[in-house]
Amino acid sequence: MRSYIDPITDPRPAERRLWEERRRFQTLLECAPFGMMVIDQDGTFNYINPKFREMFGYDLKDVPDGKTWFRRAYPDPNYRQDVISKWKKDLESLGIGETRERTLRVKCKDGKEKIIHFIIVQLETGENLVTCEDVNEHKLAELKLEEREEKYRLVVENSNEVILVVQNGWMKFLNQRTVETLGYSYEELISRPIGDLIYPEDRHEVLGYHQKKLKGERVPPSHVLRMVDREGRIRWFEMNTVAITWEGRPATLNFLSDITEKKQAEKQMGELQSQFLQYQKMEAIGRLAGGVAHDFNNILTVIKGYCQLSLLDLGKDDPVRGNVEAILKSTERASDLTRQLLAFSRRQIMDMKVFDLNILLQDLNKMLRRVIGEDIELVTVLGDPLGNVRADPGQIEQVMLNLAVNARDAMPSGGKLYIETANIELGETHARSHVDIVPGHYVMLSVSDTGVGMPPEVKERIFEPFFTTKEKGKGTGLGLSTVYGIVKQSGGDILVHSELGKGTTFKIYLPQVEEPLDQMRETAVEEELPSGNETILVVEDEEEVRKLSVKVLGRQGYDALEASNGGEALLICEQWREPIHLILIDVVMPQMSGPQLIDRLQKVRQGFKVLYMSGYSDDAIAHHGILKGGVSYIQKPFSADQLARKVREVLDQFK
Repeated sequence: MRSYIDPITDPRPAERRLWEERRRFQTLLECAPFGMMVIDQDGTFNYINPKFREMFGYDLKDVPDGKTWFRRAYPDPNYRQDVISKWKKDLESLGIGETRERTLRVKCKDGKEKIIHFIIVQLETGENLVTCEDVNEHKLAELKLEEREEKYRLVVENSNEVILVVQNGWMKFLNQRTVETLGYSYEELISRPIGDLIYPEDRHEVLGYHQKKLKGERVPPSHVLRMVDREGRIRWFEMNTVAITWEGRPATLNFLSDITEKKQAEKQMGELQSQFLQYQKMEAIGRLAGGVAHDFNNILTVIKGYCQLSLLDLGKDDPVRGNVEAILKSTERASDLTRQLLAFSRRQIMDMKVFDLNILLQDLNKMLRRVIGEDIELVTVLGDPLGNVRADPGQIEQVMLNLAVNARDAMPSGGKLYIETANIELGETHARSHVDIVPGHYVMLSVSDTGVGMPPEVKERIFEPFFTTKEKGKGTGLGLSTVYGIVKQSGGDILVHSELGKGTTFKIYLPQVEEPLDQMRETAVEEELPSGNETILVVEDEEEVRKLSVKVLGRQGYDALEASNGGEALLICEQWREPIHLILIDVVMPQMSGPQLIDRLQKVRQGFKVLYMSGYSDDAIAHHGILKGGVSYIQKPFSADQLARKVREVLDQFK
């Protein structure tokens, strides 16, 4: 390698000084701790120092000029072209004494790559002096740091948690999830205190928690708080807090998990549990009420029947007649009470029909107006077209009358009563939040008033039998419990919304049915009690009811046989040689139910008709109290004339 500084012999003094300066410069180049090279204006490499050869492994024979250097140091064509373009741009604007810097990836002679920091300076001679510093380790450490910081950034920015750094009550850092969850922009959040976002009732506790954390006091690792988003919605979070140092000062690093959906689910589950407990309570009360009403009906049937028989024997001027009539009137009131109890317990027998609810409401319009009085305006909004429903029309009328009376009493100074119908579909969401309903298409019946409304503690109990807020003697407490029972027995659901001073809304949902409308029957009223000479078998386990029925039928000319249980009835049917035209039988009996006994009797004897009697029925013939087509029944407690008319009606069918 030729020396960059040629030896000078026997110089003159001025030339000697120049020679010494050049020699010192050459010594500096030779001993420099970084690589150096001198490049001529035409790109020829005039000099490379030992450190350059050590760094890259190249000498002047390997890289005599810039073209060769670029080809060997940057073997990748695309990268090489990029490097050449950058150096060319730098050199075009480079003046004497000026420098340009570049950090580039260089391939050494042994094939290894290094990251080199280049500084180029233009000398007065027109040559370019280039220094080369190996920054490979530094750069790798820097890249690792950047890579680590990038990983942390990605974790923070893509985290499903809200991440906040809070210092002196102000947010100093927040991630993208914070922006997305709360709905504010980054600028809006970073410029406001954290307390502004915390729900007022939680603010003092949360800020106090942060202060304790900063002081190093023992506190739970996490706590639950509420925050308010831009739309004013309350969101629930579980926050974990760590004390840190941020920009040289104490701060807290906070990780907030959004548990809003979990809280909503817990609330919904709590409501469902409350509904289920209420449902169980109502079921238990219903079973008790139904059992009491059933037994009471048997007693009333006997009292009522014998009163009517006594009246038939007493003259119009008999002084005892008034007493018997008073007893009969009291039994009628007691019968109404038991009917309401059976309605609540869902054990009354219902005559199911497919009908249009709008038509029923139109027919009820005048009656409802009389019930509510002149001070209350009746507003009806009937959906058209409206789907058909399957229920007992008479019972639905009772529902409407009870709700109208309830609304009237809630508006002592007048107001408005709104009745609305509509087709509606209840989906899975509604079904999940209500214990006793399934998804599907329903007809909604809404009854709303503008009355005084109810507090929550009253609303929770309004369907309980005998619960009333009215003065003593002004209500039995069975009106709304009857409504509840009828709706539930019809396969529907009833919801209540009420606010004090704003009124109450009852929404009833009855399942839609894709069936044709049934013909509504009207019962003809006969003036005289019908009679006959047919043979009737009375099967009833209650002796008083059985004896009464036999006596009533005997007075009307019938040949009445009696059996107290299924075994006696079977024996009579086997031994009686004459026709038996009708079997009057209780639905619920010990050992063998009425329908089960009829099935067995039909195997022994044919050609008889059946009339069921019961206070309630939930067996195969009247499943959950709903009679199937073609089945005749009489509801206890019945009077003597009701029994006589019903027996004649059944005997005359299909003659």
